[in-house]
Amino acid sequence: MTLPLKDYKKYFILPATPEELYIALTNPFTIQLWSGEEAVMSTEPGSEFSLFEDSIVGRNLEFEENKKIVQEWYFGEDEPETPSIVTIKLHAHKEGTSVELRHTAIPDEAYDDIVEGWNEVYFEALKDFFEEE
Repeated sequence: MTLPLKDYKKYFILPATPEELYIALTNPFTIQLWSGEEAVMSTEPGSEFSLFEDSIVGRNLEFEENKKIVQEWYFGEDEPETPSIVTIKLHAHKEGTSVELRHTAIPDEAYDDIVEGWNEVYFEALKDFFEEE
């Protein structure tokens, strides 16, 4: 039985350059600065990553420096038939960077938590980090 899957797409405007945001999303030391938690991250495609004390884990698929990050996120122990893919695209914007977030194949039971996490934890922490600089 395949559980229903949902997609989520949203744009965020953050007060930082695409270069600064790319580093903030890919450098484990910088991730720790804005998330407050140790992170395991590398820009090596195929490498595993872990954020927020293992509440976000997965595999890095693709990187385009200062422009795009593609990751597969894991949900639970079972290997899903359809991988849950996160694509983050960074576009220069007059107020900093327009971030295009697309998260596909989110398990239905995790959807509300994931959306809340993106909005109230992940991007909120990034925004606060850059506004305080």
